[in-house]
Amino acid sequence: MVENGAANKNHQAFDVSIDVFQQRDSKFFDDDDRPKRTGTVWTASAHIITAVIGSGVLSLAWAIAQLGWIAGPAVMILFSFVTYYTSTLLSVCYRTGDPVNGKRNYTYMDAIRSNLGGLKVKLCGLVQYVNLFGVAIGYTIASAISMMAIKRSNCFHSSGGKDPCHMNSNVYMIAFGITEIIFSQIPDFDQLWWLSLVAAVMSFTYSTIGLGLGIAKVVENGRIGGSLTGISVGTVTETQKVWRSFQALGDIAFAYSYSMILIEIQNTVRSPPSESKTMKKATFISVVVTTSFYMLCGCFGYAAFGDGSPGNLLTGFGFYNPYWLLDIANAAIVIHLVGAYQVYCQPLFAFIEKAAANRFPDSDFVNKEIEVPIPGYRKLNFFRLIWRTIFVIITTVISMLLPFFNDILGLLGALGFWPLTVYFPVEMYIVQKRIPKWSTRWICLQLLSIACLIITLAAAAGSVAGIVSDLGSFKPFHTSY
Repeated sequence: MVENGAANKNHQAFDVSIDVFQQRDSKFFDDDDRPKRTGTVWTASAHIITAVIGSGVLSLAWAIAQLGWIAGPAVMILFSFVTYYTSTLLSVCYRTGDPVNGKRNYTYMDAIRSNLGGLKVKLCGLVQYVNLFGVAIGYTIASAISMMAIKRSNCFHSSGGKDPCHMNSNVYMIAFGITEIIFSQIPDFDQLWWLSLVAAVMSFTYSTIGLGLGIAKVVENGRIGGSLTGISVGTVTETQKVWRSFQALGDIAFAYSYSMILIEIQNTVRSPPSESKTMKKATFISVVVTTSFYMLCGCFGYAAFGDGSPGNLLTGFGFYNPYWLLDIANAAIVIHLVGAYQVYCQPLFAFIEKAAANRFPDSDFVNKEIEVPIPGYRKLNFFRLIWRTIFVIITTVISMLLPFFNDILGLLGALGFWPLTVYFPVEMYIVQKRIPKWSTRWICLQLLSIACLIITLAAAAGSVAGIVSDLGSFKPFHTSY
């Protein structure tokens, strides 16, 4: 009896431990044994808006000026639909097979590997990570321009416009780089949500200021500037008109692109409901918000300045007063770019760190996490600390070395837009949904892909023309504005 009693006690204890484990498993861990994801429609939307509404929104007036009142807004609407549609196709590919219980794909490359495989995985990785690297450099340059705009607006104000206020951008790029070294130690997307929310608020701040100044300028002028066909031949040559139109087409198309980080954002979302449903809602919200701001800022900027619209409403000095409001707007751009840099770089960081962990599974330097009492960081890893610091230093040095890198970034964006935003999502969706070849739906998807390829090639040609032009005045480490 004693033995039976002891056995019963042991059996009961064993059962309780199983129940506790199962309860812990379901409460704190997802179906892949990773810590429970906590992302929502709103955090996903914040990540997307942070990534999409970059300071490029302020250059859309210039883009519309090249295309005119008819083609400019029409192209914006067109690409908002393309981006939304291809993003919904891509969100379906987060899980392979069943949309609720299928195997998770943690990264864009994982999704390619599960659905397409072969050489396409390496091609996707090359295009995706080169683009992310390029974006980091472009954001460093853009932030420096905004920081200098604050200094220059104050200089213009104090000198009454008599001082040209030229300055070198290197010190501002270094300051941005130091800031990014600190924020780059945030381990992953899950712990980045608060920075994305702050950045999203900042993007609304400077976009709203740009919009308000544009409206005020239209009221001051008493008329709506611009023309139906954009900047006319005569003001520019026929060749310049063609290249500028291509560049404008590319600028608008790439302004919407965030597919290269969509799967990584989706991997932060909790379920139920299924991650694809949440991501479709987040994509819809983000595209509607983005398009509204793009249309308002771009159209009112063009209405204010017509064919002479500056490349950037807030840093191109289309406006000079009130200078304190311009300072606030440019400060908001810098804060936003700090967050956007992190949102874009996290997939690249994760890829390198996963590769290092697989290559050196027993290395404490690579794998050991040290607890630190710093909010937002939680754990410190020496490999992460050193390699991410080196990454930021490299992007900062290249930014100082190549003052015209925005044109090269445009080329990288042109080469990345079609494969990452259109081709791969379309091909994976066809495989995932087993769409028959030569069916009506298959043909429509392929026509969409071909049309976007043509636009990408045209935009790439425009970017190459810009690079060739910039090479004439190239001086390393002497970027002045």
